[in-house]
Amino acid sequence: MQDSTTSHAARQQEEGQLKRTMKTRHLIMLSLGGVIGTGLFFNTGYIISTTGALGTLLAYLIGALVVWLVMQCLGELSVAMPETGAFHVYSARYLGPATGYTVAWLYWLTWTVALGSSFTAAGFCMQYWFPQVPVWVWCLVFCVLIFGLNVVSTRFFAEGEFWFSIIKVITIVAFIVLGAAAIFGFLPMKDGSPAPLLHNITDSGWFPHGGLPILMTMVAVNFAFSGTELIGIAAGETENPQKVIPVAIRTTIARLIIFFIGTVFVLAALIPADQAGVVKSPFVLVFEKVGIPGAADIFNFVILTAILSAANSGLYASGRMLWSLSRERTLPACFSRLTRRGVPLTALSVSMLGGVLALFSSVVAPDTVYVALSAISGFAVVAVWLSICAAHYVFRRQHIAAGRALSELHYRAPWFPVTPVLGFVLCLLACVGLAFDPEQRIALWCGLPFVALCYGVYYLTQYLAKRNQPEVEHVTD
Repeated sequence: MQDSTTSHAARQQEEGQLKRTMKTRHLIMLSLGGVIGTGLFFNTGYIISTTGALGTLLAYLIGALVVWLVMQCLGELSVAMPETGAFHVYSARYLGPATGYTVAWLYWLTWTVALGSSFTAAGFCMQYWFPQVPVWVWCLVFCVLIFGLNVVSTRFFAEGEFWFSIIKVITIVAFIVLGAAAIFGFLPMKDGSPAPLLHNITDSGWFPHGGLPILMTMVAVNFAFSGTELIGIAAGETENPQKVIPVAIRTTIARLIIFFIGTVFVLAALIPADQAGVVKSPFVLVFEKVGIPGAADIFNFVILTAILSAANSGLYASGRMLWSLSRERTLPACFSRLTRRGVPLTALSVSMLGGVLALFSSVVAPDTVYVALSAISGFAVVAVWLSICAAHYVFRRQHIAAGRALSELHYRAPWFPVTPVLGFVLCLLACVGLAFDPEQRIALWCGLPFVALCYGVYYLTQYLAKRNQPEVEHVTD
């Protein structure tokens, strides 16, 4: 009996099945950890300076609506078909294999580029305390740390991400509470000035630069919300996905709306719009205004954990994408091999190598390679969301056309077809908005050719595979 069990486990391992070891708390914190990062901590000041205080709040509310729509679509797909690699598998199945292939590479590139920038930023954080130690030393240390968390086991990775995210969540809640106290005068300002109340939000008018900047910054807002879709990536490694995924989606979206809208409200109320674009991190400026002792050290630590958390999620996501591409037979079989602990070591190693190369490119060619890759990553997230909405629309239509009852779906996106159609349209508008912003336009110039390249490579490899197929069959015979 033991031999039978052992052989069954070995057979599962041979087939390359990932282990279902993630629990609800892991899935929720994985998603939160991927979202609460550089987008929220660093991009918000740029958005406030571009759109004004009320414009920023409106942009984030629209962004929250987009996230809710996309996650409802992904929730239905993930519960019906819980697979690692999620949305690229759905795109391949319902939009065509070339589209699935392109979506996978777009998402892999998003997180791999983020790895390089995350390690660099983490090195700068450490230089705040240890200015004599070169940045590359810290980059190397964090490369080993994050790689180790991912390689030991999925459960070990999930525990690491859980505690990384806990620190960020506690800090965001504290920031909102202390910021609100400062806004309404319960906490005195450092320079003795009266409580700002809502003057910074209302003094510059509803939309000081008009409505167009809101459209222009939608990709930046969506990028700040990116990471929620990690729930779909992890669906194939989650215990009881039919029960866990809906809970994770509901709680994640609710917390994100509270965290993001609350944080943006505090930032907009405490920082004048004409100062927001000047400071590197608006959070630091708020702590300076309030004058909390040791705030700089505390927040530097929080930013460090936020960066490492995002890198942790990024390596996980990019590695699983390569694993999934290999399972779909569009990459060599070595990428889908697992260790005895159920970890795709080759896929993780190649993704980490990509992150290290992105890190080096930021030093060697900052004006060419790295800028281009970073521009693609923002565009890629929205492109992936577009594919999720489109795949869900086709999935539901096919389900109904096959004469199957809606009650068979354990999780259903409400208001079909409005939900996927509206999500698709809003994501498309965000991409169009890039064309109006000179600072972000490079995302289109880099992103669209990259998409075309992925399609071209897919069709070329398929053509070559078919051309070589008769020879292989002849040799086998």
